[in-house]
Amino acid sequence: MRPVQRGASPFPTDLDNYEDAKPSLVSRIGRYCSYCERPIHTILAVEHIQPKDLAAYQSLIGRWENFLLACVNCNSTKKNKDVALAEMLLPDRDNTFTAFTFSADGSIAPASNLRDSIKRMASKILNVTGLDKKISMTLDENEKLVALDRVSQRMQAWAIAEESRADFLANPTIVALRRAVIRTATETGFFSIWMTVFATDPDIRNRLIDAFAGTRGSGCFDQNTTQPVSPAPNPDRLSHGGKI
Repeated sequence: MRPVQRGASPFPTDLDNYEDAKPSLVSRIGRYCSYCERPIHTILAVEHIQPKDLAAYQSLIGRWENFLLACVNCNSTKKNKDVALAEMLLPDRDNTFTAFTFSADGSIAPASNLRDSIKRMASKILNVTGLDKKISMTLDENEKLVALDRVSQRMQAWAIAEESRADFLANPTIVALRRAVIRTATETGFFSIWMTVFATDPDIRNRLIDAFAGTRGSGCFDQNTTQPVSPAPNPDRLSHGGKI
């Protein structure tokens, strides 16, 4: 889960229409789901971290600090589930990259080295957004797996990242290939997968961190080594930030 900095509100007051925040959110954190990381070209929703339909959070409907971006799957699964900020990890205030392990089979799991209290927080956000669901096997008429659900899309992204890495390693001196890797990564989405596949290449990882809007500003990656900085610096000073 890619950590991001949303930054201070570009609006003088809370918004009457929260959809007005979408252009600024896309500009600052990119056209990706803040939870599953896939690129969303249509039906990208302004996501209320603490649900707008729960009475306790009615005052936050137009609040910039309560906005992220989400795909239809994560948004509809999360829906009206309560989000206690102190009880789960969130990409705008925690180093969510270091909290999860991404695998070639499309699975996401809390990192094995987390202490129990943080592991529970990591599991909770996966459950709230449905990112702990198993793959839904969908085959076309030729018995080929079709990447419809989020698990199979992560598998597909992993395969593309591995292919890009193989091409790059075969021609490591060609500078244009580095640019091609980043271009493919930003088009494919799934930042954390690309960071995992290119774990041993700080140059590519730094390029990824800079290419995905809002990631560098989060302060969650060391500029030189690209290793995760934990706890998160939480530059926006959001409540209950820096839990990991």
